[in-house]
Amino acid sequence: MFRKILVAIDGSEPANRAFEEALGEAGVWNAEVHVVYVVESGLFSSLPMDNTLEIIYSVLQQEGEDILEAARKKADAAGIQLTTHLRQGHAGSQIVSLAEELGADLIILGSYGKSGVDRLLLGSVTDYVVQNSPITTTVVRS
Repeated sequence: MFRKILVAIDGSEPANRAFEEALGEAGVWNAEVHVVYVVESGLFSSLPMDNTLEIIYSVLQQEGEDILEAARKKADAAGIQLTTHLRQGHAGSQIVSLAEELGADLIILGSYGKSGVDRLLLGSVTDYVVQNSPITTTVVRS
């Protein structure tokens, strides 16, 4: 039985399917759903912070907020309780950390994210979570 489900989304088709799976599981188990979007700030850590970088980060954060809002609307329409989380850092470690903080029983992820490179193998974020999380993790393939 699952009480708290964490699903990571990034706007990709596999993440959307993972979100649909989370809503379905929540309906079966009457569970809370937590959805997280992580702005990968680690991509910029070695670059000097300037106005251009701040603008890029702002755009990525806004994209995350928009994706989380769309998820909130979909959950509301399905009658599922949803809490959203916007984090920054390494996506895999942020997902594992948040799942542990929440006491989640299940993590649901897409098999890969928006990066085309990640499509070659199981996504690097997904692989990180599967390898490092003590929490049951479901990978939804597209």
